[in-house]
Amino acid sequence: MTVAVEFRNVDIVFGKDRARALEMIDRGASRDEVLARTGAVLGCAGASLTVQEGDISVLMGLSGSGKSTLLRAVNRLNVVSRGSVMVHDGDRMVDVVTCDDATLRSLRQKQVAMVFQQFGLLPWRTVEENIGFGLELAGVPDAERRERVANQLRLVGLDQWSKKYAHELSGGMQQRVGLARAFATEAPILLMDEPFSALDPLIRTKLQDELLQLQAKLKKTIIFVSHDLEEALKIGTTITIMEGGRIVQTGTPEDIVLQPANDYVRDFIANVNPLSVLTAWNVMRMKHELAHDGDGWVWLDRRATTRFRLDAQDLVIAAERSGRPADWVSCSDVERLPENGSQVFWATPGTSLKTVMLAMQRSQTAPVALFDEQSRFVGSIGIQDVLSAVLRR
Repeated sequence: MTVAVEFRNVDIVFGKDRARALEMIDRGASRDEVLARTGAVLGCAGASLTVQEGDISVLMGLSGSGKSTLLRAVNRLNVVSRGSVMVHDGDRMVDVVTCDDATLRSLRQKQVAMVFQQFGLLPWRTVEENIGFGLELAGVPDAERRERVANQLRLVGLDQWSKKYAHELSGGMQQRVGLARAFATEAPILLMDEPFSALDPLIRTKLQDELLQLQAKLKKTIIFVSHDLEEALKIGTTITIMEGGRIVQTGTPEDIVLQPANDYVRDFIANVNPLSVLTAWNVMRMKHELAHDGDGWVWLDRRATTRFRLDAQDLVIAAERSGRPADWVSCSDVERLPENGSQVFWATPGTSLKTVMLAMQRSQTAPVALFDEQSRFVGSIGIQDVLSAVLRR
């Protein structure tokens, strides 16, 4: 995997007497202690984080935790007091902290784009003029600029609104203009500072869905600041939780929910519905953990109600449920099939636990088989596995 952005022991201090503040940070002083003794404000302390190319890395925490401060170090909107912020640029990594002005200007124009919470649209410019503003500043020729703007308008579904002004658009549409403006630069790294927090919940949910759809096409590297855990769990490839300017825990959404690092993180996830996070992978029992019955047969559940017969390549050649032949069907068909006792649903390890449970309900609590991308049997989930996971959480 390619590293897109890497924070290395980043300290950010605002105000005077920074040297003394940094000494206190080295001794583990809190933000309040630093402020009381030096008058300086601790923005970030010892922040180290690696963001892989193509990931959505969510920074979150309470207000004042340092998430936006760290984000704005990527394009040096916040000046780093100590440490490095390495940004991938072509075939090299550039340290934003120490690079010269020309390199920084190039990074801002070509490598890193930003979407703000308050849209940041120029009211005297039309939609298409706002989208093309960054390209105009970068000196992109008129014909190329018009083509790239038109492409982004189509991408975010605003091509019919190109001649309108910001005040003629809804909040959600204005944020789409902000997204299109960032995408128009074709920068591979996108910084998003709570872009949806000012919107109504329904609009916010819709834009989250649209962002994921766009990401599937564009495969940007996105660093996304949020204070909404449900939002972070929905869109994040990884989640980093911050407290008092320090990183407390970084991991996948499943890691954060299943293995909170301390009480601060535990409080964050206290009200999270595990079904919105867990996948079959988090609950499944692997093939070698299941009971085998000779001649290629393997039991899918502890109650020994359902079994598969596998060939030498772990492909299913026969299935039985309650001693009778059974069909195995995909969980993607669960909504279309009636409840009956002669089918066994299958899923992939990445299938949501919610979908697995729906399949169990439709098949009258039969276990769900798990196949890999080559249709090989890799494990199963029984009702006890689901209950154990949910109750443990």
